[in-house]
Formats: sequence, structure tokens, C-alpha cells
Amino acid sequence: MSKKSRLSWFANDDLSITILSLLPSKILHHLKLVSKDWLNLICDRTFITAQLKKTEPVSGFFYQEVFQFTTTENKQSISYIPADVQNSKIWPDVLGFLPEYVVVLSLDNGLLCCRNCFPTSRPKIYVCNPLRKQWATVEWPKNYDVSRDSIISLSFDPFRDPIDKSTNFQLVAVSEIGKGDEDGNISEYWILFDIYSSETGSWRRSNECCVSKHGLVRNKKVILRGVSFWLTEGYGVLMFDIKNELSWLVSGPLPLDEFAGVPEMCLGESGGKLHYVVVCGNGLQLWALEDHFEPTWELRVNVPLDILEKKNPDSLYKLSDNMACGLAPAWMTPLAFKDGKLLVRVSVKMYLYEFETGRMKKLCNVSTLGPTAIFSPIVVPYAMSLVPLE
Repeated sequence: MSKKSRLSWFANDDLSITILSLLPSKILHHLKLVSKDWLNLICDRTFITAQLKKTEPVSGFFYQEVFQFTTTENKQSISYIPADVQNSKIWPDVLGFLPEYVVVLSLDNGLLCCRNCFPTSRPKIYVCNPLRKQWATVEWPKNYDVSRDSIISLSFDPFRDPIDKSTNFQLVAVSEIGKGDEDGNISEYWILFDIYSSETGSWRRSNECCVSKHGLVRNKKVILRGVSFWLTEGYGVLMFDIKNELSWLVSGPLPLDEFAGVPEMCLGESGGKLHYVVVCGNGLQLWALEDHFEPTWELRVNVPLDILEKKNPDSLYKLSDNMACGLAPAWMTPLAFKDGKLLVRVSVKMYLYEFETGRMKKLCNVSTLGPTAIFSPIVVPYAMSLVPLE
């Protein structure tokens, strides 16, 4: 076959392109090494747009320990935990391609949003594709505090904003202004939103303002189809629609006093809907938000602790007794959920729980993730993407 024929082979074989576009990003990333033709095809924006139609499985979790009682952030605290239980190797330096050490902020459709470590004289935000090792740098918003408690979310929706010519994304920086009562206690929070657009390369303050009795839990968030969701300290959810610049508060699935003991929870996404995972004395519960405005929560799964232990005798021992002790940190904590898979810490071990089978599989010991990895970590589920950031 001549060189010219080989170069035009893909262009004339729609069936081959269709078949390749059905493969997951991880496999396609390795297939780029087959030949220059394959490299050109797999890196082509038209092909990537077609491949995005396939739902990517969860490949793993970015896990970052948080040092709460020091002024300097740990610069080597990010680990990658593969969701493949056959490969339990923990990757400690997956973001080493970035120009400096970072703190993970959020993730959406395969792109990861981070900031540089504090203290620093030049705060920056990085939006990167870990698979392709590409990134874009965003300057810190001028009217936004330089704080370790920064709440910044990435919104990247290739279906609403096609990537055939360029990769466009938006960022939302949330400001919480506490309002005190006569006794000096914070009685409510005014929540403001700054929006960045990669198309304009600039930040602007939204006119939207939300008033909440509770602050936000900065490391418990989900971005879904252009809407950011944050868990509040009152166990509710704050939502912000970046396209329409609308925010609203949604109460949790149940009042707090209906849970047995102190609940541990996280937010997640499955089937295009927001999910709310709860672990408490009642068991393991999975709720789906069916209607944002009512709000209407549907209980999808409810597994009592004794049934959970019976199905996983090698992973769970005297679960009810240990949960009832009320120790801090909690004996069992859900950390991240996506597409039916839950990353959960039980005592000093990390497990992957699959709701479909009801089985737990050990991934690693918490100690392999860092000396303080057990306390309020930043965890985001990751599905690979071929989307370029050039």
C-alpha cells in the first residue's frame, strides 16, 4: 500500500472510524502509538466529537489529603486510585506534567480544575486533561479572596458547546459572606458568583445572589450538565445554573432527625441525575433527585447495615457496633459516587462498592494515600477523555 493510500485509509473507511469511536478513551490513547495515521485520527476533533457520544466508565478517583492545621499546603498530596480492582497500584504523581504543584478543585467531563498551592504571590487556576497532559492557565479573579477555602467549579459540556473547532469551558468562583446577629454569631450567608469564560478570557460578577442559613462544604460537590451542586453544612444542596445564572437551595432527602446517628454523605452523579449517598445507623442509602424545584427525591437503594455486612463479611466486621460508637472520623464514610460505583472508606481501608452487585472490593489502605488522608480529603471520580486543550 502506498504512503498516499495509507494516509487516506481512515478517511475512506467510515466503518472503521465508527468502530474505533466506540472504544473507551484509555484504549484509544494507547492506540495512538500504532502509527502516525492512527495518531492523526484519534487526535482529530471530528473523531473525538463522535467518540464523546459513548459513555465513559469511571476509570478511577483523584484523592488529595488536606492539611487543616498548617499554613503551608502539602505539595505532594495527590494520588490516583484506579477503579480497576485488578490493578491496585496507587499513582502518586499523575499531575506532575503541570508547571507547579496544585490543589484539586473540581472535574467535569474528563477535564480537571486545580489551583496552585498557597501561600503564593501569584495565585493561578489550571484546567487540564490528565490523559493528554495538556492544560490551560486562568488568572485568579480580581475580586475573589486568595484563600485555601476557595470554592471554584469547572463547567465543561461538550454536548452543549461542541469542541469541533475549540475547547470552551467556564468557571464559577463562589464567595460566602457571613452576616452576624446581635451576639456576633453568623446567622446567614450571602453567596455570590463570579463567572469565567474561556471564550472571552475574562471574569465577571453575576447579578445572582443566594441567601443561606448554612455555609458550603467545599470538598463535596458535583457538576452536571452545566449545573454545579454543593453540599451545605445543613445537609442540603446549593445549585447554580451557569447558563441561566440562577441559584436555588434544595433540602436534603430527609430531615436530619430522621437519620439514626450522625449521617455521613456525599454527592454524585448517575444516569444524568444528581444522587445523594448516605451512610448512617439506618444503613446505606442512595437517593436520586427527580425534580430540582419541588424538590423530589427518590430512594433508589436502602441496604441495612446487617445485610451490608452479611454480603461483605471479609470487608465489614461488627459494622453496626462500630458505626454506633460515634468515633471521629466516622467508621464508614462515602467519599465519591459516579455511575453506580462508590468510593468508601471503612476504618483504615478504601473500598469500591458497586450498587448493582452489593459487593465491596478493597482498593488500598488509607496510609498509602498520605499521613492525614483519613481527614476530610478532596475526592473526585474521573472518567478519561480525549478532549484537547490546545
